[in-house]
Parts: sequence; C-alpha cells; structure tokens
Amino acid sequence: MNDIEIARKVLLDDILDVSKRLGMDEDDLMLYGKYKAKIQNPTHYSKDGGKLVLVTSINPTIYGEGKTTVSIGLADALHKLSKNVVLALREPSMGPVFGVKGGATGGGYSQVVPMEDINLSFTGDFAAIESANNLLCAAIDNHIINGNSLGFNRITFSRCMDMNDKSLRNVTTLVSKTNFDITAASEIMALFCLSHDIYDLKSRIGNIIVGYTVDNSEIYARDLHVEGAMTAILKDAICPNLVQTLEHTPALIHGGPFANIAHGCNSILATNTALNYGDYVVTEAGFGSDLGAEKFFDIKCRVNNMKPDCVVIVVTIKALKHNAGVLKERIVQENVEKVREGLCNLQIHIENMLKYNSNVIVCLNKFDTDTEDEISVVKEYCDSLSVPFEVSSAYLDGGEGAIKLAQLLLQVLEKENQFNFLYDDNDTLFEKIEKIAQEIYRSNTVVYSDEARNIIQDLQDKGFGRLPICISKTQYSISDDSKAIGAAVHNTLHVRDVKIYNGAGFITVYTGDVMTMPGLSKTPNYERIDYINGKVVGLS
Repeated sequence: MNDIEIARKVLLDDILDVSKRLGMDEDDLMLYGKYKAKIQNPTHYSKDGGKLVLVTSINPTIYGEGKTTVSIGLADALHKLSKNVVLALREPSMGPVFGVKGGATGGGYSQVVPMEDINLSFTGDFAAIESANNLLCAAIDNHIINGNSLGFNRITFSRCMDMNDKSLRNVTTLVSKTNFDITAASEIMALFCLSHDIYDLKSRIGNIIVGYTVDNSEIYARDLHVEGAMTAILKDAICPNLVQTLEHTPALIHGGPFANIAHGCNSILATNTALNYGDYVVTEAGFGSDLGAEKFFDIKCRVNNMKPDCVVIVVTIKALKHNAGVLKERIVQENVEKVREGLCNLQIHIENMLKYNSNVIVCLNKFDTDTEDEISVVKEYCDSLSVPFEVSSAYLDGGEGAIKLAQLLLQVLEKENQFNFLYDDNDTLFEKIEKIAQEIYRSNTVVYSDEARNIIQDLQDKGFGRLPICISKTQYSISDDSKAIGAAVHNTLHVRDVKIYNGAGFITVYTGDVMTMPGLSKTPNYERIDYINGKVVGLS
C-alpha cells in the first residue's frame, strides 16, 4: 500500500479526545471538522516545560533521509512507552507537493493525519500568509501611485505564492520590476514562525523594511498603516494546528519556512505550546544540520531563549553511499566500503552538532535494502566516536520500530546537557557569517560580491549588527556547491547578496545559486495526483 492508502485504513480519534488527553478544554479549540483543530490560546514558553528533542540529518539526497518519518516514529514510540509526548512539525508547502519532493507528512506507518488535508491546504495558514504578504505589496504600489509621500526610491519587499512557478521570478507591475518568492521563503512566513503571540506578530509586521528613500533611509510597513489589516488576516492562522499521528500521538503542525532559504523550523508558538502540554516534545529542522539545525539553534533558540535537550541526527545507508559517489543505479547494491567512505559526511554533522549540544544521538533510518554488514559499519563508527547509535524501522513498523531509539533517547536525556550558541550577539555581521562558514560549512574563505560587502557594512553602521544570520545555501552539500558531496571541506563560501528581514529579526545572506522561487521538473508530482470517486489519489 502507498502512504495515502495506509493513512485511510486507520480509524482516527476525534480531535476533541486527542486534546483532552493533553488537558485542554473544548473552549481552547477552534474545530475544523472531526480531525483538525486550532488551539485558540497558545501558551508562552516555560523553562519548566517538557524535554525538547531536535531531529536533524546529514545532507539530504534524492532518496530522502526520512527526518519526518523518524520524528513521528520516535514520538509514537515514546507514546507506546506511556510517555506524555507531543510532536511539533512544519506545515508542508504545496509547491514541493506538486513539484519534486511530494508530501511532507512522513511515510509508511509513520505519518501525521489526515495526510491529504495537511499536504494540500490544511487550515488555510499558507493562504492567509500569502494574502497578508500581497496586501503589503499592494499597499506599497498604491502609495506610490497616489503620490509617494514617503519617497520610495527602491522597493525591497516581494510578492509570494505557495506554488513552484519559475516564470514569476521576474515580473513587471505598474510601479516597478519585481519578483515572486514561494510563500515558504517570504518574510511574513519567517516572522509568523518567530512571533510569541499576535501582538508580537503585529509589531514584527510593522518592523518590516519595505523600501528605501533616495538618501537610503528605511521605509517600514508601519509607515503605510497596513500592519493592523495584515494582522487581522492572520488572526486565526497564528493559532497552532492540532492533529494526530497514525498511532494517535498529538501533533502540532504550524508554519513552514524552508531551511535552504529561510530558517526551516515550525512556529515558536507551536513549540512552546507543545512544551507546556507535553513532558517530551519531538521536533525537526529542515534539510541537513548545516542548514536547519544551525538556524534552529542560532535563530529560533536565541529568539525564544530555549535550549534543546538532545539532538538526533538521521542517516541512511543510501545517503552514505551517495556521499561516496555511488551512482543511482547501484545505490541498493551492498557496498560496505562505500558506506565506510561516505561516513565523512556524517562525521561533519556529528562534529557540528557537538559544538552546540553535548547530547547527540545518531539514528539510522533503515530501508529494506540495507544489509546488516552495512549497518554494522555505521554502528562501529559511532561507537568509535562514543556517540550513541540506534536503528529505526518506523516506516515499516510505526512506533514499534523506534522503541529502541526512544529507550536510548530516555537514557541520554538523563545526562546533563551543555548547550552553546555558535556566535555572540555582539559579534559583527562579518564575524557571524565567517563563523558559520568556517565552523559549520568548513570554508577556508568567504568571498563577498562588492554589493554584498557594501550592504553588510551599511547594516552594521546603521545599528543592525546584533541580528542573527540566516544563510541561504544549497541543501545538498556542506559547501555552497550542490555537487560537492562527502565532507567538502576547505571550500570557499560565495556571498552574492544580502537582505535584512527586520520584521523576522534576522539578516539573510544569499550564497551560490539558490532560488527563492523554485521551478517544476519535467515530470512533476501533479501528474500523479487526482480526485476520483470522492478521494484524493496519487499523493505521497
């Protein structure tokens, strides 16, 4: 059976029953049918809240590493062990759902449900973010058309839509040449996920720098008096979404920034609410640890003043072979030596995570083509580094397949954890960029375009130097070269552009050729998706 067929065979609990197990009242919920709800009174973070576990991975490959599958399986396993656990994940973007990647609700017997609703339009959060974003764009253009009293000389805020459409990378309006970003890359998505409540959301919207005057002075969204209307659009969207796994573990799914473009984590509100209702919270960060986990620590944890208690690094035998140069047609053939050769990529991620967190576990997400000899190579390597290791078969076996991983996690969580940020708030912007490049990407050199260097210096001079850095980089390599597999050390990081996301509260640094509006492939997933006899088919 495929994913959607497996999901449909499970009898779901009423969402009211799921919420009651967490200690919620019905008045706390905004119901979206029997199986989805929004939590109307999300809570602030309490340092006495649950244990926070971050799931990340080595650099992703075309085969899929299964962070979401492992995250769900681990939460279900903790649930089976009678632990009060809450899962906290991002919402899928419809661009990848219809593009190359497909859905993002796990797979096999380790899924969040109702999977077709979550993967398609869910509770309308992305649509609300898109509408708020584009209202701001319309307000900018309207202001300019009606006299431009604020003196716009340059517009720096872009439209967005939640679909892969490369033709929108460059467009012309009545006012200017501009572009569309995918919604997951928008500043509204970023600040939405970093807001502590709706009042913080409104303040952050007002702080968006939307353009500059002829003398290079900032123009803010609040200068257009539009932040109130944008907040009104987002008043329901800001409430976290409650659903469940196939094994009825509570799951909060909220927000969805990409990690190769934005900061790659679910909303602070969802994480905080999960921490206050659960004794254990399992969450994930997008793509490999060089992107999602680094930003989880240096942006989300910094903004939220929180410290994760353990990091789980997901690895697969296929990914290790890929990092040793094994071709696709040979990837499922046993090759112990190539698995050993590919461990150099895992080593980088282990070392990087230990710079932040002393409690680190490696989890091998098992495929049915993996052999015991190949798995033994990974286990022996982790043992040599004194890094705890376990296998998960949650895709095939659900929570039962992650029981040993959950038991190992509980043991590790008993240890004292040392958490560190990579850089200090008072470091200069250049110092922050270069620390990430050297410590995480293993770059020897950072090369700046003249424009990027000038923007960074201008931001530093204007007092924005305390903001954290969000680097836009390929997910397929430690470096900014997507073809540089393996360890890819001694590389050069190429900074081509820089943009301040003042509402979100970070500075985005663009490297390589990462696009903020992805395109579709020659054989996109939408060709396989249909609606037949009252059911969605082809979604996975």
